[in-house]
Amino acid sequence: MAREFSRTQRVGEQLQRELAQLIPQEVKDPRLGFVTVNAVTISRDLAYADVYVTVLGKEDSPEEIAASVKILNRAAGFLRGRIAQLIKLRIVPSLRFHYDSSVARGAKLSSLIEQAVSEDRQRQDGREDD
Repeated sequence: MAREFSRTQRVGEQLQRELAQLIPQEVKDPRLGFVTVNAVTISRDLAYADVYVTVLGKEDSPEEIAASVKILNRAAGFLRGRIAQLIKLRIVPSLRFHYDSSVARGAKLSSLIEQAVSEDRQRQDGREDD
């Protein structure tokens, strides 16, 4: 009988839950916006965890996004230590934070679709008036 989830997936999900709570509570940098943890992928040997985040309110400025990711990467050692206290693991992965642009990209695509639909409706209404 095959396992439904691998160990790395289970550890990644647990890390995601813990980081989602720890970052707003423990990282006290006023330059950091509201951070959401979208996904965590872990290497097979549990040495590294790539944490994909979105910083709400900072989607427009690439400089602010880069600054937020830099703040999180500087706090990675501290967060790793806090996770070691919360989760019983022999090896706690080193955290590497990355910006996840999929949320902003999805919102942009959604607005483009809405714009195309409204323009199509306007054209349809203009033809009906003729």
